[in-house]
Amino acid sequence: MDTATPAEGPAQPHPPLAVACLAEAVGTFALVFIGCGAIMVERGTGALGHGGVSACFGLVVGSMVFATGHVSGAHFNPAVTIAFASLGRAGGRLAAAYIATQIIAATAAALLLVGILGPVADAGATIPAGSVAASFAVEVVLTFFLMFVITAVATDERAPPGHAAVAIGAAVAMGALVGGPVSGASMNPARSIGPALASGQLSELWLYLIAPTIGAVLGAQTYRRLQ
Repeated sequence: MDTATPAEGPAQPHPPLAVACLAEAVGTFALVFIGCGAIMVERGTGALGHGGVSACFGLVVGSMVFATGHVSGAHFNPAVTIAFASLGRAGGRLAAAYIATQIIAATAAALLLVGILGPVADAGATIPAGSVAASFAVEVVLTFFLMFVITAVATDERAPPGHAAVAIGAAVAMGALVGGPVSGASMNPARSIGPALASGQLSELWLYLIAPTIGAVLGAQTYRRLQ
């Protein structure tokens, strides 16, 4: 979500960059700790199932959007930040600070998970289950839909107010349900970088940097055409 979105009500003064980055850090940390933690718990206990893991990702994103959207815009995702920059809604300094914060927070969360649960499931790292081409395509398409939803609720005054967190959380959960068994349904370079660094599982990491970014920019630009 973008800071001070029309869909969420009247624009508010932007907070200092350090405050916005702190909100991004908390939200991104929560996303990785809860989402990837769910993957690790499921691998170790079988208690959650694929649906439960997907729900954890959607719920934590929705909750953090509610909690921090009015502070930082609740990006939690370098691909989202880059997509907003492509719309002219995130300046270069803010985008660079957000992306660095997101990657650091994601890595810290993954390292903490490994410290608590051990090296289970590669700390929730995203790895293609099938071909690289299929995973690349899935990541582009899923992130396209996610960013399409985010752009709608964050930039369009016609969007119903107060539903951004629900819509974005639902988009994340649906993407995880469909894409999880194929690509891991990252849709977020930071979410993939953190566990990859914590576990040393760097195989095909480039895919999760490039494909979500392409999908996010396409999603944002497509919704702009609707406006």
